[in-house]
Amino acid sequence: MRHIKINFLAILMAFSFQLQAQQENLCMGKYWTEDEANIQMKNFALEWNDLASWEQRAQKIRQGIIEGMQLDKMPKIIGNFNPIIRNTRVMDGYIVENIAIESFPGFYITGNLYRPIETKSKNAAILCPYGHWSDGRFREDMQKRCAVLARTGAVVFAYDMVGYGESLQVNHKIPIALLLQTWNSKRVLEYLISRPDVDQSRIAITGASGGGTQAFMLTAIDERIKVSVPVVQVSAHFFGGCVCESGMPVHKNQNFQTNNVEVAGLCAPRPMLILSDGADWTRNTPRIEYPYIQKIYAVYNAEHKVENAHFPAEKHDYGYSKRTVAYNFLAYHLELNVNKIPYENGFNEKFVSILSKQHLSVFDDEHPIPKNALQGDEAVMAYLKINL
Repeated sequence: MRHIKINFLAILMAFSFQLQAQQENLCMGKYWTEDEANIQMKNFALEWNDLASWEQRAQKIRQGIIEGMQLDKMPKIIGNFNPIIRNTRVMDGYIVENIAIESFPGFYITGNLYRPIETKSKNAAILCPYGHWSDGRFREDMQKRCAVLARTGAVVFAYDMVGYGESLQVNHKIPIALLLQTWNSKRVLEYLISRPDVDQSRIAITGASGGGTQAFMLTAIDERIKVSVPVVQVSAHFFGGCVCESGMPVHKNQNFQTNNVEVAGLCAPRPMLILSDGADWTRNTPRIEYPYIQKIYAVYNAEHKVENAHFPAEKHDYGYSKRTVAYNFLAYHLELNVNKIPYENGFNEKFVSILSKQHLSVFDDEHPIPKNALQGDEAVMAYLKINL
């Protein structure tokens, strides 16, 4: 009995040390000052000087993300999306549907699918995650972005963050929020690829704030994303202020340190547009973050594939001026038709019909979430066998 107690104590102590080490490796919020971040970027630049040395560093960053969020422990699932599609509505130049797909057995990704009316046999596709806005995918600016892109010829999937919108099987502050959101994005990507009307060589992702984090995280680890547009989030000193962005050790381990600038840089040499503004942690992007990323693209001879649009007089959003820049960039690289958008000294989004949350929801009293749905943080973490 004494031997069993000693062993249990040893296990408990080992777990405690492991948990402490993980906490020490978290880089959350404004982890560095802007001055410190400037110096860190210069130090990072000393670690590589050509394509071979950058790709060696890139592999460490990519592996650190996968291991840090325990992505390699997720279920091996191929297909089995079990899509639920409801309320197909034909609008002015686009179609919008309410959709849910199974991320893994008993866990649902909820969202809306926007499709072009004038469709080709194979269309581009765009993933549209969002950040910490209470209305989520029901927001007017989100609906406009998705509808406009659909009208130009893309199949667009706007999906909920965990704990937001209809994704209420877990709380947003669940310790594995970063893992769940990245996994959900991966499943949305795979669902889109599985559709017969999608061209898998023309797939993009774009989101703002926390949605920007989701955009550059998935792009960093999945080459199937061909174009990336992270908005108001790529920062040298700010690592994301929520557990869904920096609550797992993806930026640092005992032997390595990186930040979101380098994570975003893993997009190279695929096309990327970084949108930044003057009133948040992206205010230095033209001077600090963007030059570093340009250097990464230069070793691939792909300087022309990365752009930064900076709005010094604007705040933290995915507002009209940011959206319109994204429309042109996505249209160019995904072969979309921007001439489908009315133009009057600027793109005119007035053709978009703004729908209520009730009209855009997948589940309601008449159509409840399936009975196999896992409910609660503990149930989801127990099913996945993820321990922190």
